[in-house]
Amino acid sequence: MQFVRYLQCVHCGGIYLPDVVDYYCPKCGYQHGILDVIYDYDAVEAHLNPQSLAADPVRTMWRYLPLLPVANPELIPHLQVGWTPLYNTPKLAEWLGVEQCWVKDEGRNPTASFKDRASAVGVVKALEKGATRITCASTGNAASSLAGFSSAAGLPASIFVPRRAPEAKVAQLLVFGAQVFSVGGTYDQAWELCMLASAEFGWYNRNCAINPYLIEGKKTVSLELAEQFYELTPGKFPDWVVVSVGDGCTIGGVWKGLKEMHRLGFIPRLPKVLGVQAEGCQPFLTAWLNHQPLQPCDADTLADSIAVGHPRNFHKGMQAVVESGGAFVAVPDEAILEAMTTLARKAAVFGEPAGVTGAAGVKAAVQSGIIDPAESVAIIVTGNGLKDIASAIKAAGAPTLIEPDLEAVRKAL
Repeated sequence: MQFVRYLQCVHCGGIYLPDVVDYYCPKCGYQHGILDVIYDYDAVEAHLNPQSLAADPVRTMWRYLPLLPVANPELIPHLQVGWTPLYNTPKLAEWLGVEQCWVKDEGRNPTASFKDRASAVGVVKALEKGATRITCASTGNAASSLAGFSSAAGLPASIFVPRRAPEAKVAQLLVFGAQVFSVGGTYDQAWELCMLASAEFGWYNRNCAINPYLIEGKKTVSLELAEQFYELTPGKFPDWVVVSVGDGCTIGGVWKGLKEMHRLGFIPRLPKVLGVQAEGCQPFLTAWLNHQPLQPCDADTLADSIAVGHPRNFHKGMQAVVESGGAFVAVPDEAILEAMTTLARKAAVFGEPAGVTGAAGVKAAVQSGIIDPAESVAIIVTGNGLKDIASAIKAAGAPTLIEPDLEAVRKAL
């Protein structure tokens, strides 16, 4: 917290010191009063610059500690988070119809998803507060991530998931020792129940939208992208950064990190941001196209990680696209399944449905004229394909069944 100046409400502009509020603006409530962490960027620049990072041997998200709201680094769990690989994928670029395509594989994090960046910060903040239990609601990945990081920290976790959460993700929670509540309802109902339980029992709340510190962990993916491109292609950066969208926290964090690295001189110009939703759950796209406030909707998509009909961080999610001059698009589940196999076969990256939705969105954006074929893209793949084996099998099909002899192999060729 060395360089944190204050927290500011995105709705009313109210300013609070970090020790005054824990989660959201008390005037606006958790529906509207999302807080943003504001830093002393002039002071940060003296400690976080190309020279300091080049000399730093730590290759995790914690190399960006001056831009993270951590007061006690000794509480950081031992799990290695971040510094995930960035691949140049010419075959995928050809399929998408763009000049160049880079893929950042967030499935390489400890619990196989992007959400580890947020949970790492959330657990540290809980320990700093002296919490005895931490909680969250999740469609799967945030839950898996919190279970892993709370286990590493020795902090009990109670997690609320909708009944439809994939079995593999729920298994992760149980293996890590979390208390799991499988809620007979939607993600939005699980989220509301988690909020009530957190208030009733005094549990530290890891829900990303209402906890201002979680998005700070998520933004580190952009800090890394900026540094990786600074090392690979100094003075150049992709025209678009692409990510799937659920609650709005991830795309909001991506945009904040990009702006910070532009301010610190790592990015010559800010890219446009493409937010991709599933056609069966597209509240951001609907609001953006119609220039209207959020209208919650029912979620109907196999991409469970972005099946969020009532986004809790609508302001920051919309801000990312509007400020960057980007766009929202939506793709059908069939296109998401196609992207699963295509990404694996043309880039050797195995992503879950929500993780590859960004790739499907690029193809749709090129076909609709949003992205020019001469432009370049960086796609953030947010989760590993092993998170949802049922969808992977649906996308790839079944193996060929044969008898144990060579003639059977010959006939099957």
